[in-house]
Amino acid sequence: MPPSMFGVPMGQGFAETWMKAFQQFQNMDLGAGAPGVPPLDVPRISFAPGKLLQLQQDYVQQATDLWNQSLQANPPLKDRRFKDEAWAQNPLASFSAAVYLLNARTLMAMAEAVEGDAKTRSRVRFAVEQWMAAAAPSNYLAFNAEAQQKAIDTHGASLAKGLANMLQDMKQGHVSMTDESVFEVGKNVATTEGAVVFENEYFQLIEYKPLTAKVHERPFLLVPPCINKFYILDLQPENSVIRYAVSQGHRTFVVSWRNPDASMDKKTWDDYIEHAAIEAIHRVQDITGAKQINGLGFCVGGTILTTALAVLAARGEKPVASLTLLTTLIDFSDTGILDVFIDENMVKYREMQMGQGGMLKGQDLASTFSFLRPNDLVWNYVVGNYLKGETPPPFDLLYWNSDSTNLPGPFYAWYLRHTYLENNLVKPGKVKVCGEKIDLRKVDIPTYVYGSREDHIVPIGGAYASTQVLPGKKRFMMGASGHIAGVINPPAAKKRSHWVRNDGKFPKSVDEWIAGATETPGSWWEDWAAWLKGHAGKQVAAPKGYGRAPDYQAGDPAPGRYVKVKA
Repeated sequence: MPPSMFGVPMGQGFAETWMKAFQQFQNMDLGAGAPGVPPLDVPRISFAPGKLLQLQQDYVQQATDLWNQSLQANPPLKDRRFKDEAWAQNPLASFSAAVYLLNARTLMAMAEAVEGDAKTRSRVRFAVEQWMAAAAPSNYLAFNAEAQQKAIDTHGASLAKGLANMLQDMKQGHVSMTDESVFEVGKNVATTEGAVVFENEYFQLIEYKPLTAKVHERPFLLVPPCINKFYILDLQPENSVIRYAVSQGHRTFVVSWRNPDASMDKKTWDDYIEHAAIEAIHRVQDITGAKQINGLGFCVGGTILTTALAVLAARGEKPVASLTLLTTLIDFSDTGILDVFIDENMVKYREMQMGQGGMLKGQDLASTFSFLRPNDLVWNYVVGNYLKGETPPPFDLLYWNSDSTNLPGPFYAWYLRHTYLENNLVKPGKVKVCGEKIDLRKVDIPTYVYGSREDHIVPIGGAYASTQVLPGKKRFMMGASGHIAGVINPPAAKKRSHWVRNDGKFPKSVDEWIAGATETPGSWWEDWAAWLKGHAGKQVAAPKGYGRAPDYQAGDPAPGRYVKVKA
């Protein structure tokens, strides 16, 4: 067996080589050279000698088998990155891919064998995953047999197109995940008919045209995440949450957040609660004349809306009759993979950097979320767009995903410390917002809590944790798929499944809840619609116009101006 394969150490020395790399990682001063940046506190990394020895022996055996197999025939490659026939027909490429997969498995096994606290293990595992995703031979033209064959078949046209794609992506500032030229906000996404009836510097309030002769007396307000554009809830007529709510007879309003610019670089969490969420609630009340409304918060929008309700409760107000939370964290005990980024030094750095003013660029935030799934959301498109010269197919959800938004620095710094780092919202009286001590036990209203089973941004356990905090009558729903696809799952699609239990029990852990839940094929929307109807009041004649004269005249047609501003 050769001592190395294409520069990658083999045999017993492999583990020692990577041990040295881990040690070098530990010895790095990761803040050195950056003024005002505290170095990361990197714990010492160690391995149980027995585990390391077993890994070495397993690696030597598998490497030997691979080498012997390669002398007879190309080893089969099950990884989808290497599934094209061109890899199998090129012995050198096939062997290099097989070696890469062996090294990747061994490195991940070493990461799992690290001894230390859970956070250290998660960080090592995340770093190795990023490293191995970037190192795949499929990412480089010199090793990608499929891209090379396509270049031959097209007489170099694929390479020319790939270069053009790369230059276009450099110009727009992000890797294209879809054919963005196909979509236009207000033309073929975000097309539900409506009008802006109020705006301030934080948001535009959109009211939608009724689709029924009568509407429920309690209006319905949706608060989307301010780190994204609202039209994830209104992509196409057939998968629009907003249109679905309107079709169910709800007088529907949505908060369309402004994409912050330099004029908003000192805005705080308190500003967003007082002048956006609370303002929107009061404006909907004023426009409709309703004493109470129903509210929905999605992701960070749910955190914002719940915080606003706690502030109002502290002031003796109860303007919302029911609350729907979609993939929302209010208890940040379980934040999944995002926890690897959060510690005291990181939060202090962000506070020093932008806590008093500044802007978190939308593309920086988008890149962070993309690299949570690097093979699917980064390298897949690098290979397709640049090495193979392909144009990704049009997909409304990915178009929305690429339409990033900025965040004011003080807002972001407060959010990091008091939620992800210290989890203060669930500690009664621990934190003040808008001058009021937050106590979520006072948000005593019926609540529908939804979580997605495979969500990597709001883990199902994190979504479920809201049931342990909010005191009102609750219904918890688990849907299949992830953070977005699980939510945007209309009944007509007849896709995926959902899980619910009707015994009214909410055990401490989500696993216990799941053990007693029943799976039902299809969308969860109809279950939610029936629940919301029960809190929407009697039906009254639908309004014939938008807003309420003379104070709330119809302005921009939906989707408004704010949603069209690029980061």
